[in-house]
Amino acid sequence: MKVYKAEWQCTLNVTEGVDASAGWRYRLAWYLRNIAERIDGTQRTLTLDLNVCPEIEREEVDTCLGKGFAVSQQLIMELAQHAACESAMRDTKAELFDGDE
Repeated sequence: MKVYKAEWQCTLNVTEGVDASAGWRYRLAWYLRNIAERIDGTQRTLTLDLNVCPEIEREEVDTCLGKGFAVSQQLIMELAQHAACESAMRDTKAELFDGDE
């Protein structure tokens, strides 16, 4: 009986800036992104470098990334809620936080 072994590989790199060893085209693209961020004000540019083997369809990858960002948004909203609650508590019951700062 032959035993089959499933093999796969996935790497995901997220960067928020240009690498010093990058080529001039890549550095120029990041320079333009930085200008766009300053014009837009609150925008943030990320690059995703994804390598999946065996290859999967782009639509499936996009769906997974969309779900991941939705989970990230939910977590960030929870952090914002906690920060707002802590701020309200510091305003109303400052004596509970006297030793923190």
